[in-house]
Amino acid sequence: MIFSNVPKKDWIKFAVYCTLYLLFLLWVGSWWGLLVVPFIFDAYITRRIPWSWWKRTKNPTARMVLGWVDAIVFALVAVYFLNQFFFQNFVIPSSSLEKTLLTGDYLLVSKMSYGPRIPQTPLYMPLTQHTMPLTGTKSYIDWPHWDYRRVKGFGHPELNDIVVFNYPSGDTVATKAQDKDFYRLCYELGDKQLGLSSQITSSTPYEEAQRKYAQIYATGRRLIAEDPTQFGEIVSRPTDRRENYVKRLVGMPGDTLQIKEGKIYLNGKLNPNGQFVQQAYFITWQVWPDDDVKKEYGITNEDLYFVSQQPLVTYTPLSESVKNRLKNRHGLVSNITKADPVADWLYPQNKKTGWTASDYGPIWIPRKGATLSLSLDNLPIYERPIRVYEGNTLEVKQGKIFINGKPATQYTFKLDYYWMQGDNRDNSADSRFWGFVPEDHVVGKPLFIWLSLDPDYGWTEGKMRWNRLFQWVSNIP
Repeated sequence: MIFSNVPKKDWIKFAVYCTLYLLFLLWVGSWWGLLVVPFIFDAYITRRIPWSWWKRTKNPTARMVLGWVDAIVFALVAVYFLNQFFFQNFVIPSSSLEKTLLTGDYLLVSKMSYGPRIPQTPLYMPLTQHTMPLTGTKSYIDWPHWDYRRVKGFGHPELNDIVVFNYPSGDTVATKAQDKDFYRLCYELGDKQLGLSSQITSSTPYEEAQRKYAQIYATGRRLIAEDPTQFGEIVSRPTDRRENYVKRLVGMPGDTLQIKEGKIYLNGKLNPNGQFVQQAYFITWQVWPDDDVKKEYGITNEDLYFVSQQPLVTYTPLSESVKNRLKNRHGLVSNITKADPVADWLYPQNKKTGWTASDYGPIWIPRKGATLSLSLDNLPIYERPIRVYEGNTLEVKQGKIFINGKPATQYTFKLDYYWMQGDNRDNSADSRFWGFVPEDHVVGKPLFIWLSLDPDYGWTEGKMRWNRLFQWVSNIP
C-alpha cells in the first residue's frame, strides 16, 4: 500500500492534531481553514514538503541561526493564536479604575468569557496593538479586513463587570497626542480659536448649532494637521487595532442611565457604588503627606494634583471611607471639600445639554433590534452609533433626517451597546466623554492580577505589591 511504510505513531499524531484543528474550525465557523488540512497531512504522512530543510545544511552557524528563526516563528504563531482567541496580557496604565484596579496591575484577560472575535484585521505583528516598538511604524496591514463576528464563549457582559474593550474614539488619533481623545481635542482647539460654543444654547436651532459645531471641529482638526511637530500625523485605525481600555460596565443595552450627584441610576433604580469608588476633593493639607501617609490611605503621586502652595491644596480622588478617615486626621488635614464636576465637552460634544460629569442624562443605551424614534433633539446622541459604528450615511436637510438617502423618523439598531465608567469617577475618561461602547469593541474580561508594580516606588521601597499577586479581579469589591 502507498502509506504502508508510515509509522503508526505518525498516523496517531496526524489524527490527534487534525481532529483538534477541525474542532477549532467548527468552533470558529471558518471552513476556509480546511485548506490547511493537506499541509497537516503532508507534515506527518507524505512529507513531500521539506519542512525542516535547514537541519540538513552543513554549515553549523546557518543551522543555529535558522534554528532560532524557526523557534521564534513558531513562538510568534503560538502567541498570535493564544492572544487572538484565548488570553491576552493587559497592564493598567492610569488611575481611572482605582482603587479597584491600580496603576501597574498586570492582568490576564480572558477572551473566552464573552467569546473571542474573529480577527477583523488578521495580519498584524503579535504582541503589538497598533505600533511597532523602536520604529514607531504601523504594526498591522489593513487588508484583508473582515466583518465583525464573535464566536461562542462562556457568557456575555454583565452589569458591573470590569471589561477590556477597544477605545471607541480611537478610530482617529494624532500620533503624538495619543493620550488625548482626538475629537475632544479638535473641539477644544477649535473653540479656543473661534469662541463659537458660547453662542450656542439649548434653544439654538439644530441646523445652526450643527454648522457652528462643524466649524469648531474643522478648525481644530486643521490646527492639528498644520502642527505635526506637536501633534504628529493624523491616522485612522480599524476597530480591533484601537487602543485597549478597561472600565466598569455600568449600563446595559436597553437601560436608561442617569447620574445624580455622582450616583448611577438605571431605569430609575440606584446602582450601588462599590466600596472603592472614588470622587474628587480639594484637600487642604497642614503638612505634605509623606510615603507612610500615602501608603496608609492608598494615595498615589498621581492622586496629588497640585492646586496651590499657600494654603497647601491638592485635587485628590478619595473613596468615602478614606475621606472620612482623613477628616479625623488632626495635624495632617485642615479641610476637605468636594471638587466641582467637569462640564465641558461631554458626550455628545455637538449638543448643549447642561449635563455635568456628576449630573448626567438621562440617556437611553441602544439595544440590538430595538427601534428608536429619531428627532433633532436626540440625534446628536445617536448619530455616531448610526453613522460610524453601523456604517450608514446620515444627513439633516431642511429639518428632516435622512439615513442612506431616505427620510427617517426611526432607526433599528444592529448592535448592542454598553456604558462604561471608571471607579475613579472624577478622574476617568469614559462614556461620559466619548459615549457608547459597541459590542464589536468588547475584547474580554480580566481574570486575575499576575503582577503588580507600584510606579511611585523603587524596587527596594515597596515597588512589588505582593498582596495583589494572583488576586482574582472578581473578588475585588
